Amino acid sequence: MERVEITEAATKVVRQLQQKHGPLLFHLSGGCCDGSSPMVLEEEDFYIDESDVLLGVVAGLNFYMNQDQYEYWKHTHLTIDVTKGRGSSFSLEIPLGLRFIIHSRLLDEKESKMLL
Repeated sequence: MERVEITEAATKVVRQLQQKHGPLLFHLSGGCCDGSSPMVLEEEDFYIDESDVLLGVVAGLNFYMNQDQYEYWKHTHLTIDVTKGRGSSFSLEIPLGLRFIIHSRLLDEKESKMLL
C-alpha cells in the first residue's frame, strides 16, 4: 500500500524536468506560494530536515511533506497529477505552463490500519 502515487501524465513531466535539471524531489509545505500544491525542486536546492515527512517515492522522486501539513493529510491517499495553468510557486514545471496538483481521498479502514 502506497500513500502517494503519480499519474502517467505527471510522470512524463517529471522525466522532462529531470533531463533538464537533474536529481529532483517533491515537497508539499503548506506555506505561501501555492503551498497546498506539490512542488518539484532540484534536490540540491532544497533543505530537508526533521520537520519533513517522507511519504513515499513517485516517478523515482522522494515525496516529502512538512510535518504540520502531514497532520492534516495523514488520513488521505494522494495522487499527483498535472494540469495546464500557471501556479504561483517556485516549482520547476511552472515555466512549461503546467502545474502539479493533488487528488486526494480518505484512506479506507484497511488502509488506515496499515499506514497509521
